[in-house]
Amino acid sequence: MAGLRLHRGPLASLNFRLFLACDVISVLGTAVAVVAIPFAVLAIGGSAADVGFVAASATGPLIVFLLWGGVVADRLPRHRVMVAANVVQALAQAGSAAAVLSGHARVWELMALAAVRGTGLGFYFPAALGLLPQTVPASQFPQANAMDRVGRNTALISGSALGGVLVGLAGPGWGLVVDAVSYAVAALLRAGMRFPARPPAPAASMLHELREGWREFASRRWLWTIVLQFSCIVAISTAAVSVLGPVVAQAHLGGARGWGIILAAQSAGAVLGGVVMLRFRARRMLLAASLSVPAIAVFLFALAVPLTVPLIAAAAFVSGGCLEVFAVNWTTTMQQEIPPGMLSRLSAYDAVGSWALAPVGAVAAGPLAGAFGAPAVLFAGGVLVVVLTAAVLCVPEVRTLRRAPAPDGRAWPRKVRDMAADDLEAPIQTMIDATNREDTPAFLDTFADDAVLIDGGREVAGKAAIARWNAAEHIGTHNRLRVTGVTHSGGQTDVTVVVSGQGYNGTGILAFQAQDGHIQRLVIS
Repeated sequence: MAGLRLHRGPLASLNFRLFLACDVISVLGTAVAVVAIPFAVLAIGGSAADVGFVAASATGPLIVFLLWGGVVADRLPRHRVMVAANVVQALAQAGSAAAVLSGHARVWELMALAAVRGTGLGFYFPAALGLLPQTVPASQFPQANAMDRVGRNTALISGSALGGVLVGLAGPGWGLVVDAVSYAVAALLRAGMRFPARPPAPAASMLHELREGWREFASRRWLWTIVLQFSCIVAISTAAVSVLGPVVAQAHLGGARGWGIILAAQSAGAVLGGVVMLRFRARRMLLAASLSVPAIAVFLFALAVPLTVPLIAAAAFVSGGCLEVFAVNWTTTMQQEIPPGMLSRLSAYDAVGSWALAPVGAVAAGPLAGAFGAPAVLFAGGVLVVVLTAAVLCVPEVRTLRRAPAPDGRAWPRKVRDMAADDLEAPIQTMIDATNREDTPAFLDTFADDAVLIDGGREVAGKAAIARWNAAEHIGTHNRLRVTGVTHSGGQTDVTVVVSGQGYNGTGILAFQAQDGHIQRLVIS
């Protein structure tokens, strides 16, 4: 029986195992680089402001290219987009390592190469957020998210500790070498992923798809309010981790080794938080996520004093665990509430909004610390984190949005009806029944030859195109529909359904227009 258990859950999927391995390897290298880069700048005579400029050079292009990366990831195979991005990141970090090891690095050179890395990340990030749901069934999303986060944070612990030791003993250049190699290995492994062909991309301009994504983003108040909150919080965290923390560590905490211990403790807390999230299923996911955020302030206050390394590490541990509770609940909410065909674009808007002020935080941290002192800046940041969280908790959706019932592995009954479903026209009821028993021919027979289907703003015209959509995103992903309400307005029938399967899971509205016994138009929202 123990052997059988190994084949259950997300790890039964080869694609998920490769996804997880690539994340662990690349994050380990990134954690080493987080320690190495600030000390590389300081080692060549750079100031605290120069450390901020290098950090901002990576973040600026990241923000610029995230939206385009979201569109590309919703059009092309996401794992291939990630492979290309990893190759770009490996080459850029190898260039930084060579410059530092040669002894002739200049701040502007590190800034330019950081910008190239940031560009690669702009295409990588939205593809990664959209790819994980393709590797496991929808019922395993929470567990897969938690496992991925545990793996990433275990790598952060190892990478932070390795970074502190490596930079202290061999110098920051070798830390950058480790990061470059990790990108290359991740790209090689990810190339082994295999996924079914996705339906052809719609014949629409990238600007049209960006506008479409923006409409979807702006229509969800819970989404944009938390993104606004994290726009400020990420700026504060960037200032603390990339600039003020290393400066405080250099002056009071023993330099790179002390800072490496603190970052490793934060990652250890995140691992524990991820392990907890393997079991914990908050019914109100956004409420649980938001209540975990003020722990960031505890870490900032400890660093502001500054307390001793063990005490700051303890605060970092608590902060890391609570942030993991936020991250898993937030990611699962996005996967539940956003249609798969829009997930990379809306994830890109999420990332752009969340990181929009990160360059400002990185650049402003040094001058602000020079004017007011690092303790005052860190303390003010902690207060702002608490105030912003209180404001977000005033949004009703943040307090009330609930987790959708997870599928139990059993099919819905062949006839899914409730009191309202008796009002459905014959082709609509037949379409729902055919979906639930995975009868593709019967499903397609309910549509007129010139029918139009619009899914999340993407138009699919004609029965042949609807057949491809169905194979890739509907019956092909084992969707089940449970009718919870029906309304009629003119010639349109709006059917409220609960959707479950290997794609979108949650509540949606199917707006039908039927004529002569066939569905002429279906809009899914």
